[in-house]
Amino acid sequence: MARVLYNVLMFTVGLTLRIRVLGYWSLIYGYCALCTAVALLKLWWNIILRPSTTFQWGIRETPPACLNDTSLGTHCYVRIKESGLRFHYVAAGERGKPLMLFLHGFPEFWFSWRHQLREFKSEFRVVAVDMRGYGESDLPSSTESYRFDYLVTDVKDIVEYLGYNRCYLVGHDWGGTIAWLFAIHYPEMVTKLIVLNCPHPSVFTDYALRHPSQLLKSSYFFFFQLPRFPELMLSINDFKALKGLFTSRSTGIGRKGRWLTAEDMEAYLYAFSQPGALTGALNYYRNVFSSLPLSQNDVKSPVLLLWGERDAFLEQEMAEACRVYIRNHFRLNIISGASHWLQQDQPDIVNTLIWTFLKEGEGRKTHRN
Repeated sequence: MARVLYNVLMFTVGLTLRIRVLGYWSLIYGYCALCTAVALLKLWWNIILRPSTTFQWGIRETPPACLNDTSLGTHCYVRIKESGLRFHYVAAGERGKPLMLFLHGFPEFWFSWRHQLREFKSEFRVVAVDMRGYGESDLPSSTESYRFDYLVTDVKDIVEYLGYNRCYLVGHDWGGTIAWLFAIHYPEMVTKLIVLNCPHPSVFTDYALRHPSQLLKSSYFFFFQLPRFPELMLSINDFKALKGLFTSRSTGIGRKGRWLTAEDMEAYLYAFSQPGALTGALNYYRNVFSSLPLSQNDVKSPVLLLWGERDAFLEQEMAEACRVYIRNHFRLNIISGASHWLQQDQPDIVNTLIWTFLKEGEGRKTHRN
């Protein structure tokens, strides 16, 4: 009898799991279809309004001068033996000083950390990387090449190539996700973790599934699962959608923020107008659903989480929820009026808060604002 009950229980558990998995992927593909329909309507509307310019966009042949500004550092390259990929990074500060490694988000590249490279090079060896698929780093063509484990290993390989076994790790958006994961899997290599506008991956997963408002804000995750069409929508009207991410009232840098100059915007257009550049960046999203949920969650490093109050993509409630996974000193700072593009929007405030965190002792295990 006990054996029969056990078999019935196991069958029920297995069936429940299968139903949940089916529901999960049905939600993803159903939302993909909805987002595709909305995007098609936008495309047709653009064609009606701007029939002569909708499909016009150009590759920027020459980088703007700001990308070669020597005050930001030296352009360097490293080819990682294990993966065979070549990575581009910009480095400043004396060799031998503690390493501060910066990981950018979407749709950004090393240049998004320009204000921090200048600020922290006095006391750190600062390095801003073009992550795989971005900028001047190699762009693997296979979607499979953008799995979480490969992205985390990239960080480990770069830190070791630079001659370090530990670093102060700073990440924003997608770079923040990889920074969280790196701190989870290689805690001995992270002296302190600094994340900007990016929740712990498990917090994001749990929260989005329980809050339709966040699921709606994350609709681009589903749209980006499609091949080629998202690249087209980001390119039409000479990358209008890409520009709008940084400049529009709804998603762009706030009125009180440090707006991108025309030259700054040209730097982004130069980077993302190159052949394959948008595909490399979008491939991060095309692997995300198969990489979650995480099997490990605890972060053992001290953590600073900075959050722009006006983030159009991520709800602020997720920031405080990250506390549950942190087994060390945790500081959360919400920056009033700031957008998702925090380190560019409010660089002075961000830099001051980072300095404060860096100088704090690590003896305390918790901190509540």
